[in-house]
Amino acid sequence: MKITGFKVYQVDLPLAEGNYSWSEGKSVDVFDSTVVQVETDSGVVGFGEVCPLGPVYLPAYAAGARAGMQELAPQLIGADPTQLWALNHKMDRVMKGHPYVKTAIDMACWDILGKVSGLPVCTLLGGRFGDDVVLYRAISQRPAAEMADNVAGYRGEGYRRFQLKVGGKADEDIERIRAVREILQPGDKLVADANTGWLMHEAMRVVGAVRDVDVYIEQPCATYQQCLTIRQHTNLPFILDEVIDSVDAILKGASDRAMDAVNIKISKFGGLTKAKQARDLCVSLGIAMTLEDSWGGDIITAAIAHLAHSTPTDYLFTSTDFNSYVTRSIADGAPQRVNGRMAASTEPGLGITPKFDVLGDPVWSC
Repeated sequence: MKITGFKVYQVDLPLAEGNYSWSEGKSVDVFDSTVVQVETDSGVVGFGEVCPLGPVYLPAYAAGARAGMQELAPQLIGADPTQLWALNHKMDRVMKGHPYVKTAIDMACWDILGKVSGLPVCTLLGGRFGDDVVLYRAISQRPAAEMADNVAGYRGEGYRRFQLKVGGKADEDIERIRAVREILQPGDKLVADANTGWLMHEAMRVVGAVRDVDVYIEQPCATYQQCLTIRQHTNLPFILDEVIDSVDAILKGASDRAMDAVNIKISKFGGLTKAKQARDLCVSLGIAMTLEDSWGGDIITAAIAHLAHSTPTDYLFTSTDFNSYVTRSIADGAPQRVNGRMAASTEPGLGITPKFDVLGDPVWSC
């Protein structure tokens, strides 16, 4: 089988809450997502999606994904989309870095492999564990009382794990953490995610002030070394996210005992192929994971579900249903949340069918 062409679509995904805010005053109200269609000489077509969280979260931005694909995709014509490692090696040879550019292409090729083999991507990634996977809800940064009300509302919808967006002023973040924890029940999990927003002295104040609270601390500071310093001064469970972008980073963190869990985002690694490699390494090292991506719609949610559902249950800390955060559906067949959980499709490939009336005409093709 050979790749014969690409089509690239751009779609806006408005937020159901109207606005999503996190550390340092960053916010987004409409997400700019890119969908890729990979065509083959056999007529089998695969689809992938990438959606950076604006240009200020990671070294990635939506227009950059599309510009990078225009550079990369023509060089992949003639490659076999079912040979995933060979394809990834080729992408890395012809374009250094820029993993988010490669993500949707890799994802689409997994979709093709599943369709050709007649198997869901979940099975190809390692097999299906359990009936479904547990989800968290990200709580946009607001005043403490408003965030507590939001958590209560989402808890009523079935969520039992909550990622609180902190990383603002230390006193306000302490209030946010305490206000939300007070309304939760035994067994609920609370993560205070600073998204790199605290300086070390602020992070030290926060972890000291909430040391009696049942809460996880996620990515308090910008650099690995800064986060390690905070880790060494708290007994609270610790999650690393933004600095976890390679197997080397995972190995370094495990060696330094820098975290109890990690967040593996598909587009930080460059697609499902390398995210699976990172996932399998974490299982071998005994490290729990949140498996997700930066953002996205139905296609990314489907890919997340397949990666999460093929992960041994004890190692899956939580996952994400991004398609419930936005008001626009771009594909049929995507997983839908049921009581705070979701399941990967049992159909071949990702199990989705794009809505071309929503996607519109391609913005680029080759």
